[in-house]
Amino acid sequence: QVQLVESGGGLVQTGGSLRLSCAASGRTLSPYVMAWVRQAPGKEREFVAAIWWTGSLTSYADSVKGRFTISRDNSKNTVYLQMNSLKPEDTAIYYCAAGGKTMGPYNYWGQGTQVTVSS
Repeated sequence: QVQLVESGGGLVQTGGSLRLSCAASGRTLSPYVMAWVRQAPGKEREFVAAIWWTGSLTSYADSVKGRFTISRDNSKNTVYLQMNSLKPEDTAIYYCAAGGKTMGPYNYWGQGTQVTVSS
């Protein structure tokens, strides 16, 4: 089992920045890709970004490329999502997930953290 706990969400104005963290515990994460997925009110979950626990491969949704950066700290078992130039359409619950494929499906999910961008 893998446990994932997100933090760092909050309320920010348009153009602002936030950094989300996902602390992982449990079994070894080396086989997994770690992803951020978001869900806005009334919409389906949407892939945001992913990073392999080993190596340097990353992937981003077109809507966040150039604004968001995913990274990890293996020593802390933590994955980060640095979000810059935030827009109101980025408002959503952001989930951390772990699985075998970049775009899912994912085996493990965190509880989510709310990000609200005011206009």
